[in-house]
Amino acid sequence: MKEDYYDILGVSKGANTAEIKKAYRKKAIQYHPDKNPDDRTAEANFKKAAEAYEILGNEEKRSKYDQYGHAAFEGGQGFGGGGMNMDDIFSQFGDIFGSAFGGGGSGFGGSQRRAKGSDMRIRVKLSLEEIAFGVEKKIKVPRKVQAPGVRYGTCSTCNGQGQVMKITNTILGRMQTAAACSTCGGSGQSLVNRPSGTDPMGMIKKEETVSIKIPAGVEEGMQLKVSGKGNDAPSNGISGDLLVLIEEVPHEIFIRENNHLHYDLYISISEASLGISKELTLLEGKARIKLESGIQSGKTLRLRSKGLPSVNGYGTGDLLVHVNVWTPKTLNKEQRQFFEKMAEDDNFIPSPNKGDKSFFEKVKDMFA
Repeated sequence: MKEDYYDILGVSKGANTAEIKKAYRKKAIQYHPDKNPDDRTAEANFKKAAEAYEILGNEEKRSKYDQYGHAAFEGGQGFGGGGMNMDDIFSQFGDIFGSAFGGGGSGFGGSQRRAKGSDMRIRVKLSLEEIAFGVEKKIKVPRKVQAPGVRYGTCSTCNGQGQVMKITNTILGRMQTAAACSTCGGSGQSLVNRPSGTDPMGMIKKEETVSIKIPAGVEEGMQLKVSGKGNDAPSNGISGDLLVLIEEVPHEIFIRENNHLHYDLYISISEASLGISKELTLLEGKARIKLESGIQSGKTLRLRSKGLPSVNGYGTGDLLVHVNVWTPKTLNKEQRQFFEKMAEDDNFIPSPNKGDKSFFEKVKDMFA
């Protein structure tokens, strides 16, 4: 079972952003590769702390984590996190702990940082059936990739380091921090040869088919991340991520409410009076329900665990069947006479408890 992000950073669920950032910096310094060379355990803890901070340090991602838990991040396709490597960490968070290592920030003795490509965002429409059982979608994505023949040289701004030092005056004195070089984007290299048809960074657009595994139970507005399937970075840097926004297509029969499904069942007056067994077509398979004689319009029947699965694995919702007794808009002569005769007796209330089988049989014959 995956460790809780709050436990990894050693903070409470009520911690504010500043407390979370401080806790992460402490963990990052404790397990930094420069302090723990060739220590696989320290490296693993370093990555776990960065992954936890990526989620908890962002209000939107933190809210989704609090709501859906770790299931949202399985397979590196979570709602914002998962699957971080060292280049990701130093690219995104190096400025948080870089000054603690003499401005190295990049780790591993101050080697240059690799630039990261931009993220891409797409929308994927899902049917209720696809949401119920999960689905793998193959989507064509126009990504930016490095063009053949591109050559790079050492960046003159940062001298190939990929980062520049910044001095900031604070109430505690002068603070030195490392930041990605704005000229080369942190790659340490600048463009030397640019083939025709490429952008200023030597990139071209190429359509690629990306396979996206979508877990069962996702909801409208959720965002999944496919690591490394965004735009490539120049000079063999780190590829960006593909962010997938979920859109839910309304179903013709069922209405969704969280993990529950609602279904309107219409029956005739005769069916309501006599009772009937009805077969319902579900998202998968069928179910038969029995309606007792005398059932009233507005009655709700609950079919346990016939709804949608929870995305975090906490069970399955129910199917709520709402009974609606259909009243005919037009009547023939015999039907009108029947109801007029009923109306003469103001005290007469059709009920199976009265045992008036002749009444029920007449209704059945008239509206069958």
